Amino acid sequence: MSNGRQIKLGVSMIGLGYHPAAWRHPDTPSGGNMELRHFVNMAQIAERGLFDMVFLADGVGIRAYDEPPGALSHLANNVQFEPLTLLSALAMVTSHVGLVATASTTYNEPYHVARKFASLDHISSGRAGWNVVTSRTDMEAQNFGLPESPGYDDRYDRAIEFVDVVRGLWDSWEDDAFIRDQKSGRNYDGAKLHILYHKGKHFSVRGPLNVSRAPQGHPVIVQAGASDQGRELAAATADVIYAASQTLDEARTYYASVKGRMAKYGRGTDELKIMPGLMAVVGATAQEARDKYEQMQALVEPVVGLAQLAGSMGDLTGYPLDGPVPRLPEWRLRSRGQLMYDLAQREGLTIRQLYLAIAAGNGHRQVIGTAAQVVDLMQEWFENDAADGFNVLPLHSPGGLEDFVNMVVPEMQRRGLYRTSYEGDTLRNNLGIPRPEHPQSGKQAVAAC
Repeated sequence: MSNGRQIKLGVSMIGLGYHPAAWRHPDTPSGGNMELRHFVNMAQIAERGLFDMVFLADGVGIRAYDEPPGALSHLANNVQFEPLTLLSALAMVTSHVGLVATASTTYNEPYHVARKFASLDHISSGRAGWNVVTSRTDMEAQNFGLPESPGYDDRYDRAIEFVDVVRGLWDSWEDDAFIRDQKSGRNYDGAKLHILYHKGKHFSVRGPLNVSRAPQGHPVIVQAGASDQGRELAAATADVIYAASQTLDEARTYYASVKGRMAKYGRGTDELKIMPGLMAVVGATAQEARDKYEQMQALVEPVVGLAQLAGSMGDLTGYPLDGPVPRLPEWRLRSRGQLMYDLAQREGLTIRQLYLAIAAGNGHRQVIGTAAQVVDLMQEWFENDAADGFNVLPLHSPGGLEDFVNMVVPEMQRRGLYRTSYEGDTLRNNLGIPRPEHPQSGKQAVAAC
């Protein structure tokens, strides 16, 4: 049983859906990924469904490999809005749903990220979240004057220090630092301004931040790391994890691994919500759901299918589509490449069958059926220490999200697994994650400016 816990929900709004052929669906606005009204519609549907958050994945460049050659011209996600700009607009047309975006620690500076997300938290009245990632592709590196991406360990080493600096900058001001007494002329209490003076391996940042403390104290920190380094960073700093697991056993192992590391950082396990990705294709009947899925699968061209594998596994063009999936010497994306290979071995899939299997969810769990069948899986994972919630990956947008809100949400509510109204006004309130106290609150400090 859930013991009073309730499932948390987010939705990934990247592009026009998680299926690579989503833009070809007749009910999808083909240019929607560059249309504000499309994202306004998505955010408002999510809020109607009482979702905790909407999420914008991002990369600083066209991240996909053009393998096989010409594959990119058959995909629609090569252009997209800068996420902080878009989420600031969405803050004006929503009132409760959280607003989460990716910002890379590889090609940003901590001061920029701290300032932008603190600003978004103020603009949205406490609904901002930062998805912490490292950038891995050479194409991104070459947009910032580097010939290739920094090494894996170097990226994570920088990320650890980066997050530490951002959190320190978010604590530049105590919550009650600003007096704003027009009569006396005193704007803030100088003893409640704290300068960071950070000097480390990667960064030297004086501070303070020129944005007052965020309504949430700190915007919510989200991560998606599956590697050992990623799990460690998440256990130390994350409020939410977007995970990728195919089976209940895999999900339980990951859940236990991350939450088992939290105590050494002085954190309780309820301070972190683990939300695996879930591709749910729902219909009034199981056959209707299957028909929706097969309609999308029929739109996948081989060149696009191979491109879905290339980003994580490498180029498989030289291997027969209806032959076994080869074990390449090194995966392009370590954890995701291994996940896909394991799926192929477990299910005995050919290359064609593998790319069709992962096309809709990019390696995430898929469930195709009625609302009851979808919630059966969600409830099993939720009640067996495999998930605190789910990051919903629509087959295509907005139709896939509308189906989930109209059919799955009522079934969750009927079982007492999901809210019937928002608990609070901030993302932290709704997630049930505590607001961080200022480390200097109540202490005397000497201001230097």
